[in-house]
Amino acid sequence: MLEEIKNNLELSLSNYVKNLDKTYRLSKISPLLHQSIKNFISRKGKRLRPLLFCLSYLGYSKKPAQGLYESALALELTHNFLLIHDDIIDKSELRRGEPSMHKMMDNFLKGCRNIKFSGGDLAIVTGDIIYAMAINLFLSIAEKKIHKEKAMKKFSEIVIYTGAGQFIELLYGAQNISRIKKEDIYKIYDLKTAYYSFSYPLSLGAVLAGEEEKELQKLFEYGRCLGRAFQIKDDILNLFAREKETGKPALTDLKEAKKTILLKLAYQRLNPKNKSQINKLLGKKHLNSRELSNLHKIISESEGLKLAKQEISRYLNKAKKIGASLKMRPRYKNLLESYATELLKI
Repeated sequence: MLEEIKNNLELSLSNYVKNLDKTYRLSKISPLLHQSIKNFISRKGKRLRPLLFCLSYLGYSKKPAQGLYESALALELTHNFLLIHDDIIDKSELRRGEPSMHKMMDNFLKGCRNIKFSGGDLAIVTGDIIYAMAINLFLSIAEKKIHKEKAMKKFSEIVIYTGAGQFIELLYGAQNISRIKKEDIYKIYDLKTAYYSFSYPLSLGAVLAGEEEKELQKLFEYGRCLGRAFQIKDDILNLFAREKETGKPALTDLKEAKKTILLKLAYQRLNPKNKSQINKLLGKKHLNSRELSNLHKIISESEGLKLAKQEISRYLNKAKKIGASLKMRPRYKNLLESYATELLKI
């Protein structure tokens, strides 16, 4: 069933890309804009957000509505929009194993003289256009007007809270890790990851299916627990995995001096000497193999890695308890739980 949903999403995306120029005629305005959008939104990905949206909607609705998968793609396009802006801020050159949007634009501008803008400027505008497309797509589902209006209000909150999370993360990046509390880090995780990747996709599907508020709140909290666990796993991969495994540059969190639960759990157990070493490495743009090996050793010996994995298990178990009380149809509830367990395996 899960594969069937994934296949339907991929087919809908393929059809959307195929008809993109017919819908907006962007190639007549700018072939560069048209091709860049097609390239970026067509890239392979987990399709996590639209998949969760579909599982939730199908778990609460009596039958699938026309336009369900097109509406689900709105979450994927919103994700693309946020990634484009995030890559500009983080100065990341890779996304899903290919050049990030601003890097593609920079490559196009090579050789151009006397220009007062950058590839990043073009990428910002491109991202904004993709988000507008997402709004249009979200309204594709043939559901009751009252449900769509309620869902649309929640859909707009995704970018508000993700942006707020990005805002405070940048500010925290300027502070020493010793001054950052675990609660501060989890606040960023909720706003930047848990809400838009898990809580909102799950609750939006249920809203469109006409589910009551009490159930929506449970789904939102369920998603928040999964989102925290997912972000901790991502932090571990960013520090310990290779680029070809993640499809994006390694050590970006460290280079951008991002305060993660992994680093915080390790840091609070270190002696002054190792704390000093961590502080020197945070924000450093280029780490040699010796420095990286030493960092891995410090984190492992402090049991920071072990404790971070325990946090993943804790939030996954908490999500399972909430999930057991959901009114979602058993077939889809079981699919959701097994998918989440597999997703968070490390």
